[in-house]
Amino acid sequence: MRVVITGGAGFLGAMLARRLLAGPLAVGGAEPADVDELLLVDIVEPPSDLVADTRVRAVVGDLHAVLDGGGDTGGIGEVDAVFHLAGVVSGAAEADFDLGMRTNLDATRALLEWTRRHRVPPVLVFTSSLAVFGSDPAIGPLGVVDDDTLPRPQSSYGVQKFIGEQLVADYTRKGFLRGRSVRLMTVSVRPGRPNAAASSFLSGIVREPLAGQRAVCPVPADTPVALSSPRRTMDGILCAASVDDATWGSRTAMNLPALSTTPAEMVGALARVAGPETADLIDWTDDPTIAPIVRSWPAVLRTPRAEGLGLVPEESFDDIVRAYLADNPRPGA
Repeated sequence: MRVVITGGAGFLGAMLARRLLAGPLAVGGAEPADVDELLLVDIVEPPSDLVADTRVRAVVGDLHAVLDGGGDTGGIGEVDAVFHLAGVVSGAAEADFDLGMRTNLDATRALLEWTRRHRVPPVLVFTSSLAVFGSDPAIGPLGVVDDDTLPRPQSSYGVQKFIGEQLVADYTRKGFLRGRSVRLMTVSVRPGRPNAAASSFLSGIVREPLAGQRAVCPVPADTPVALSSPRRTMDGILCAASVDDATWGSRTAMNLPALSTTPAEMVGALARVAGPETADLIDWTDDPTIAPIVRSWPAVLRTPRAEGLGLVPEESFDDIVRAYLADNPRPGA
């Protein structure tokens, strides 16, 4: 089995790659099979442990250039499954409109055209975002979001993701691919360095204090937010790839389950799990750019479609902090 992950050098891409290499993958309802070749497409090299695996092929370069690499299926060749994780994050897409359009929209369209040229339509999982939902100023605050809530994105990133969902649905309707779009919640806690996402602080206010560093929360402490742990996010992505078309059901994007919380509750969990001194390392400073974006996102979701596939959120943020510490022990621990 051949599988490609765009954004394969990123946090979620590398995590997904390790999961795929660790065991067989079921694709579109077929019997699970081992991955013979895993192609990781990104603008940087993947982590060294992945590069060392003989089943991994790193394809470094701009996605447009990679797909134009020669032949009907470019420089990659035909594959059985595609996980499209590559993209410019929310804050960067808002700051640089042209970059967001090229990376989040134009590259997605190019990828769909590439899959269209396959002799056998592959399963394609597109990672969308809760940013497709927003509080329309002309309508009022966004309430509880469920599987039938109309997306009204209030950022360039959200618009680009919503268009991507519609393209995946139409290419699937036409039989060009077997698409499944999943709307990811903000993933917390992410290891590594902060990125340009508007939601990056929702990892930073845990990750940095655990490393003895100060962190800034750019929204009020009582701001409602919806989160998902890395492992629950990965469960959703893999579930989308594995089930058959009838079980997946509607071509409409599926909301993944979320844990509803606030920065204050998150910091309380951090203090309970790692000690009260960690909470003292957080500076509460309202950011006039970040705060309105975050407040426009949904914070309470009902996800019966995902739950019908066996997907559930974490029970508490305490559990998320404990899981992060298990995977990323504190120095001297």
